[in-house]
Amino acid sequence: MAKIIVKQVRSQINCPQTQKRTLVALGLKRLGQTVEHDASSTILGMVNKVKHLVSVEEAK
Repeated sequence: MAKIIVKQVRSQINCPQTQKRTLVALGLKRLGQTVEHDASSTILGMVNKVKHLVSVEEAK
């Protein structure tokens, strides 16, 4: 399965609580933090919900 790297690039201040919980569920707790996940439909849906706060790239 393909892997993706998710990096938080914008602050979660003034975001709805659901988006803050989504970031925590992805493993992102602070600005600039990166995590690696499998590119499953669940993870991609979560990334889509907070796409304005994160950057996504394919892992090599």
